[in-house]
Amino acid sequence: MASSSSHAHNKNYVYDVFLSFCGEDTRKTFVDHLYDALDRHGICTFKDDQKLQKGKEINDELLQSIQDSRCYIIVFSKRYASSSWCLNELLKIMECHKTNGQTAFPVFYDVDPSDVRKQTGSVGEALIVHKNKSEEIGKWREALKAATNLSGWDVRKTANGHEAQVIKLIVEKVSLELWPTNSYVDENLVGMEQRMQDLDRRLEIGLSDIRMIGIKGMGGIGKTTLARAIFDKISINFEGKSFVENVREKTSKFGLEKLQEQVLRDVLKDKCISVQNVHEGKNLMRKRLCGTKVLVALDDVDHEGQLEELAGDPNWFKPGSRIIITTRDEHVLNIYTEKWIYDVNLLSTKEAIRLFSRHAFGKNIPTQEYESQSHEVVRYAAGLPLTIKVLGSFLRGKKKSEWSDALARLEKIPLKKTLEILKVSYESLEDDYKNIFLDVACFLKDWEEDDAIRMLESCGFHPRNDLRVLEKKSLLTLNKSSGSFIQMHDHLIELGKDIVRREHPDEPNKHSRLWIQEEIEHVLAGNSDNEAAKCIDLNITRGIYLKGFGNMKKLRCLIVNHGKHKVSHDLVNHLWKHDKGRSYFPNSLQYLYWYEYPNRCLPKTFEANNLVALEMPWSNIKQLWKGEKVMKKLKFLNLSYAKELRSLDLGLTPNLERLHLKCCYKLVALDVHDGCLKSLVYLNLTECKGLESISFIKQMESLEVLHLCHLDLKEFPDYIVTRHTRNTLLELNLSHNEDIKEVPSSIGNLHQLVSLNLGWCSKLRSVPGSICRLQHLTTLHLGFTAIEELPEDLGQLECLEYLYLSSTKVKHIPSSICMLKHLKTLILGVCDDLEKLPEDVGQLESLEILNLTFCHNLRKIPNSICKLKCLRELDLFGCWELKKLPDELGNLKCLQFLDLKHCRKLREIPNSICKLKCLKELNLFGCWWLEKLPDELGNLKCLQFLDVRETGISKLLPQSIYSVKGLEILN
Repeated sequence: MASSSSHAHNKNYVYDVFLSFCGEDTRKTFVDHLYDALDRHGICTFKDDQKLQKGKEINDELLQSIQDSRCYIIVFSKRYASSSWCLNELLKIMECHKTNGQTAFPVFYDVDPSDVRKQTGSVGEALIVHKNKSEEIGKWREALKAATNLSGWDVRKTANGHEAQVIKLIVEKVSLELWPTNSYVDENLVGMEQRMQDLDRRLEIGLSDIRMIGIKGMGGIGKTTLARAIFDKISINFEGKSFVENVREKTSKFGLEKLQEQVLRDVLKDKCISVQNVHEGKNLMRKRLCGTKVLVALDDVDHEGQLEELAGDPNWFKPGSRIIITTRDEHVLNIYTEKWIYDVNLLSTKEAIRLFSRHAFGKNIPTQEYESQSHEVVRYAAGLPLTIKVLGSFLRGKKKSEWSDALARLEKIPLKKTLEILKVSYESLEDDYKNIFLDVACFLKDWEEDDAIRMLESCGFHPRNDLRVLEKKSLLTLNKSSGSFIQMHDHLIELGKDIVRREHPDEPNKHSRLWIQEEIEHVLAGNSDNEAAKCIDLNITRGIYLKGFGNMKKLRCLIVNHGKHKVSHDLVNHLWKHDKGRSYFPNSLQYLYWYEYPNRCLPKTFEANNLVALEMPWSNIKQLWKGEKVMKKLKFLNLSYAKELRSLDLGLTPNLERLHLKCCYKLVALDVHDGCLKSLVYLNLTECKGLESISFIKQMESLEVLHLCHLDLKEFPDYIVTRHTRNTLLELNLSHNEDIKEVPSSIGNLHQLVSLNLGWCSKLRSVPGSICRLQHLTTLHLGFTAIEELPEDLGQLECLEYLYLSSTKVKHIPSSICMLKHLKTLILGVCDDLEKLPEDVGQLESLEILNLTFCHNLRKIPNSICKLKCLRELDLFGCWELKKLPDELGNLKCLQFLDLKHCRKLREIPNSICKLKCLKELNLFGCWWLEKLPDELGNLKCLQFLDVRETGISKLLPQSIYSVKGLEILN
């Protein structure tokens, strides 16, 4: 049967699904809706009144169509068995199911499955019409019986009889059968599976050599996508991993030492590693990585020197390591004497049509009305994925006449001019979207989304919505893999920069945006007014004429040293020698960012009447002004890590919304005037330990986010919960204030609070019951405190999603916690005194992560845990006293990670674990008393990692385990 199934998946079929049904009963009702739903999901379906051609023998064509279909849906109804056509269809379907492994799904519509199986009731009555066909009727009866033994749906008893819901379930099941879930290949990455298989053969994971794989191809062909997909798939096989994106760009921006630092930090999982120069980085990599089996991906390498510094010698790495490089130029790989090169091909016409259809129509094939135009678009795109996706998104939802206009324009554009093709999408944007697109292309790529939003808001845009619009138009992406960063493809960046420069390519003083160092220096050196420049991104590395900024009458955004290397003090002094009497900042500025601003105050002639955001981290600012100037429009002020700031007059910023003063170690006082804090919504005073008082907080009527970490507070500041803030505060962080011993009962007055962090308040022994009144709380962090008991009514926190209780002295978890229907993460690690969980813990229907590491005295896991249908991670590492796991553990259908390291008294693994179809990691290291594993462990087809070291397993592992492809077994 396995080989038949494999054959069924590998064969090229004409249809995805064949629908067998009785037209009299269901053609215009259930089947009509089912066919429409399948079609909308891109499932190519044969339905006799849709596909049969006139002039042909219907029976012959039906039989051939059945053979040419991947799946079958048999809709049994009251009169189905009265039709010899239907019954002959059923015979052929069951024959193909049995011999070729093609999948059949029975659907019982207005008929009982037992009547179909036993041919009784309405089905038996329908068969009476065939009483004279004694030769066929026996075969038909067997086919009816066999079909009812297959997994399917009884419409009357599924989803309470709601047909729309039943059809939805059918479509989902059929989709999974047609395109089996693959955690490594996104369904939108058309053509990726075959390319990954080709790469797999070159990588040969498991061999002990050190292998360098080059992925080569033109820009936009999908090199990075392929590298990321294969990286995600195989990374579980390595001890350390690092994916370095955009090597070419980041080298020019940050220097190679920063990329060396990233690789070291990622692989060694040590965020404290610092690399001062390239030579030091090479030495560190050579010394510290040689003992680690690594997977390193270097994306978009364009120079041999980059490889020499980041992965210059195979001897840097432990045998079995793999280095993946994506590049447009094969010559950069010449530093390796032994290498494997994979050329990424353009998409085939079939793949291109499918990819285009996904983006233009939301399904796998073009809408019939647009079929010829779709093929025309794909021909113009010449198999380049980026262009196909952009054009698909651009044309989606447009009328046929608009398609004709777009295609007419494409006919005039040579294929080599990819930028011009991309410009079709740009030109359809409204003016605000165009400006944001250009700002992202020229400056904001790799910025955190919140930072970019602040910059764009300061300049008068509405970026929270506009960025999403641009993302949907495939003009940028918001990378949420770690935080949320703005990403844009190289071709689109080139397009944006080309648009800015095209009209005056050799006259930078006429460009609206400046980012090239030499051009900025040229413009700043000029004496005439500059009416063109709106935004400048400058990295100061040598003395320039900063006074030139004063000539830029329309400059709205100035960014200096963003993400760049620190500027030396000698250079700082040199930079500011030129004409200090002049204004270096035009009054048009709305957004000013300057990392390590060198002066003690802002220029005295800078009026700042239009300034909305002032961000100067690590500056030498001692005071904003000499004298008093009120900045009425200023909303965002960031002076974090200011080295000399001792006081700040907030009367100069009456409309401030965000104040970021983290690590201003010399800050003694904030001068607060009546009403000047009425608009403040965000305040961060982390590690401002020199502040004499923070009682001014009670004046903040609109405060939403308050960070008071590491302030050495002696007690919980009760004015936080006074009348003014109790209805607005959303986030309160008081972590690392070790002397706080108690929380006032008035904490319950913060009715809007969403996040409360009291972690590392090591003397805190309890929290009041009034905390249970915080009905909007989603995050509660009480880890690393001395708390012994939790409020019994904790279950009243009905919105709670994250609960951190690690390293506390909690002995008892109140049973009311089981009422937390939205709880996703429960961290109870290193709760040494915890002996048991509530018996009804299985009621936490949304729980995804349960961490019980080093709960040494935990003796039992409640059986109800097997009801946690959303649980992805179960961590029992170091539960020394745990002797047994629940028998029905296999009911945890979503479980991916099960960590049982050092469960020293665990004697057996329940057989039901073999039902965990999603399980990726099973760690049994140090389970001393464990002597065997279930025989059917090979059913865990998604398993990637199994550790049975230091266990009692002395015999061979179950034979079935060796059928799991790509599984790494540590033994």
